[in-house]
Amino acid sequence: MSETVLHQHKWIDVVKYRWVWFGLSLLLILPGLFAMGYLMVTSPEHYPVKVGIDFTGGTITQYSVSNDVNNEEVEKIRTKLEKAGIENPVIQVLKSSNTISKVENVKPTTVISVKTAFKGNDKNAANDIGNVIKADYPDAELVQVSSIGPSLGKELFINSMYALGLAFLGIVVYLSFRFQLDYALIALMTLFHDALFVIGFFAIMGIFFDVHIDALFITAILTVIGFSIHDTIVVFDRTRENCRFLAKKATFPEIVNASVNQTLARSINTSLTTLITLGALYIFGGETTKDFVLAMLVGIAIGTYSSIFFASTLLDWWRERQEAKGKRSGAVA
Repeated sequence: MSETVLHQHKWIDVVKYRWVWFGLSLLLILPGLFAMGYLMVTSPEHYPVKVGIDFTGGTITQYSVSNDVNNEEVEKIRTKLEKAGIENPVIQVLKSSNTISKVENVKPTTVISVKTAFKGNDKNAANDIGNVIKADYPDAELVQVSSIGPSLGKELFINSMYALGLAFLGIVVYLSFRFQLDYALIALMTLFHDALFVIGFFAIMGIFFDVHIDALFITAILTVIGFSIHDTIVVFDRTRENCRFLAKKATFPEIVNASVNQTLARSINTSLTTLITLGALYIFGGETTKDFVLAMLVGIAIGTYSSIFFASTLLDWWRERQEAKGKRSGAVA
């Protein structure tokens, strides 16, 4: 059995090119880190991503119109809103289908979304926004007005951070009992790797495409963490199992290579079927879930990569360092 495992066909030698994978991970994460730093300096909330009213509080007023709205028209709307007394309006143009509005006989192709500071029951502000939009788009129809108070938005953000923190802590505790502490810490670093990439990706999307995250984004991050740790556990579990039978016949890098190649097809097939489903949902689903689905797509893709190429090679590198320290200690003694 051991000879078969070691000499079976290997699709990829992950250990041999581990510095390539480390470099690729760095290239994937660095642009997002720069974007996050830029937003933390320049955005009013000083968050690493652009956040919606779920976290900051505010009022969103949405109108459906039957024609496209370009960037120049958005600037004109912003200027007119500011002249009407609406301070710092954030305008988004959402391409939509007729499912966005439930108003009979209305089939919008575009939704103009105006985010302002929290207005509560201030009808004058809503009327001012409506007057400005209807002046340029007479067929505009009100889709919805939604408000979240600043204190509620802050509380939701804090609770979301607690949820993420508890998820990470629970994973570390579980892996420490099931495997060893170094396995758990490397799995945690892999999760940080995946989370940083997804958050950085949305920071870049926020800068260039004005994408704002909401509470669904936290749900997506938690789902991605669960998917990623499942993939990593599969690889680590096979590595631990192979160590029992091959420790005296193979080096640890050989065992890692064999374990990754044994689980490679399963990881790719599982992720691919999930990505196909999410891709269909992204293309044909509603506008309100697009960012959530996009976060899932990006997160599962990076989670599959990190489980195969990052976590396994990082484990091998760590064990190599530990072995080198042990040899040096023995030589000194």
